[in-house]
Amino acid sequence: MSNLFVVAYNDLATANQVREKLFELSKQHLVELEDAVVVERRDDGKIKLHQAVNHSAVGAAGGALWGGVIGLLFLAPLLGAAVGAAAGAAGGAFTDTGINDDFMKDLSQNLRPGAAALFVLAKNAAADKVIPQLTPFGGQLVQTSLSNAEEEHLREAFRAAQGESEGKGKETSSAAS
Repeated sequence: MSNLFVVAYNDLATANQVREKLFELSKQHLVELEDAVVVERRDDGKIKLHQAVNHSAVGAAGGALWGGVIGLLFLAPLLGAAVGAAAGAAGGAFTDTGINDDFMKDLSQNLRPGAAALFVLAKNAAADKVIPQLTPFGGQLVQTSLSNAEEEHLREAFRAAQGESEGKGKETSSAAS
């Protein structure tokens, strides 16, 4: 079963850094991601989704390939590739996998302008190894699909890890003095 986590950040850059860190942790097999989307609330109040996968581009590439192959059969590979790319892009634009876009937009209406949120849909995670690597970025846990007890345990782990990283920062700064 997958779990949803939504964490709000003060700016888009931080949310993107955390998503990149999650991708890195995924390559290390510490977390199994289904989807990771950064949602930005622009200064004009509009919501912008930064998807990890561009379905239109993937559809266009696949459509161009298949269109070219079919075009070869009718001796018009360029026309087939062009038509296939257009059809693939249109189909990709209507494809929505992972976290529901409308849900992300609705929840992100509560962000202040200039802020961002990271929506993560994860199958599995080694929480004891993942949480300490994400807490230095800060952020506020907004919502999860965990039970109340599990969510509170996660919030405590975030607070404890943030306290440890703040303590290490103080030790380092006092040692540098």
